Amino acid sequence: MNFETGHPMNGVNHHVNNHHHEEIGDAHVGTSIDTPIKANAFDLSDDEKIHKIEAHFREIMDIIGLDLTDDSLKGTPYRVAKMYVKEIFSGLNPINKPRVAMFDNKYQYSQMLVEKDINVQSTCEHHFLPIYGKAHVAYISSGNVIGLSKINRIVEYYCKRPQVQERLTIQIANELKKALQTEDVAVYIDAQHMCVQSRGVEDRSSSTVTMEFSGKFKESEQTRSEFLATIGNKL
Repeated sequence: MNFETGHPMNGVNHHVNNHHHEEIGDAHVGTSIDTPIKANAFDLSDDEKIHKIEAHFREIMDIIGLDLTDDSLKGTPYRVAKMYVKEIFSGLNPINKPRVAMFDNKYQYSQMLVEKDINVQSTCEHHFLPIYGKAHVAYISSGNVIGLSKINRIVEYYCKRPQVQERLTIQIANELKKALQTEDVAVYIDAQHMCVQSRGVEDRSSSTVTMEFSGKFKESEQTRSEFLATIGNKL
């Protein structure tokens, strides 16, 4: 409160809030397992979103001093807007969720199935910079199996949204458990974060590893160790 005017010190509060939010971003801390999406997130069509983002991004480029009459830059606002909506954040929209067809496990294969080295290309929700690396996924069939490519599609879908790596790992695991109707799922992600490499601490050599084990992978040290050995890692 400003005691001379009797009005709240909005500038101070704004600074304090920004400092708090900056700490969360620099610590790369997530707030929930579910991606924070507004209830009316899909009221606008993709074309309407592209149009609005294009206008706002053009303003951002103008504010930082770029000459938008230059032939190399004039199309950038539209390209960025289209990329956001149709590509790197397309995983926000549930209509883009991959359809997973189930098949009977006719071979009666009862051991773990491991899909290694799945590309991870996501975006840090704190600074909108790339996260890139590899995911390794395993499951033990409870009677059903899915096509191998669908595992990659599930990883890709949850990557294509603003993320923190811990949430991404859990979301992939939860989706696989739901699709496969089994708790016996493991997800391991090893990724690098451009927000760590290109700003702040500027550490270009580190990577972040996150894991989610459930069912037999959580209960059995032997099963967990077998998975980690298969992907070339040991705890």
